Amino acid sequence: MTATAHAERMRADKRAQAAEVGIDDSLIGELVDRFYARIQADELLGPIFAQHIADWSQHLLRMKQFWASIMIEPGRFSGSPMQKHIALGILTETHFDRWLALWDETVALNVASPAAAERFRNSAHRIADSLLTGVLTQRGGLAALRTRAPTPAPLETKP
Repeated sequence: MTATAHAERMRADKRAQAAEVGIDDSLIGELVDRFYARIQADELLGPIFAQHIADWSQHLLRMKQFWASIMIEPGRFSGSPMQKHIALGILTETHFDRWLALWDETVALNVASPAAAERFRNSAHRIADSLLTGVLTQRGGLAALRTRAPTPAPLETKP
């Protein structure tokens, strides 16, 4: 099997797995819209986003592409989330914890399938952990990671 054929098979498998638990573009669109409405209203995160997002419609479109790339089909998003988060220069573990709390609450309220909800939560926690690790490492090197509290795993749902 060629690398291209293997990659296409992996993409097809991911699309099928997403469809199996009810993850589609419509669900992602609704989830992203509702989540970022909560972000904009949040006392901690809202001002940061307001300062850095000039066009919310464009940001929401990019976030829908990002989540579709994570959950359904790789390659729908291109960008440098790590660099964007590092460039802010102000993010702390508290910001990431709040982002995750809002995400988990939004998923719980808007994703009916327990399997889909778990995938969304697990992906968000991995992404937040990766971004926070990058931010802390950029700011303080490996020593900064030693002082970091362990990241709690998302709650698992049982069918």
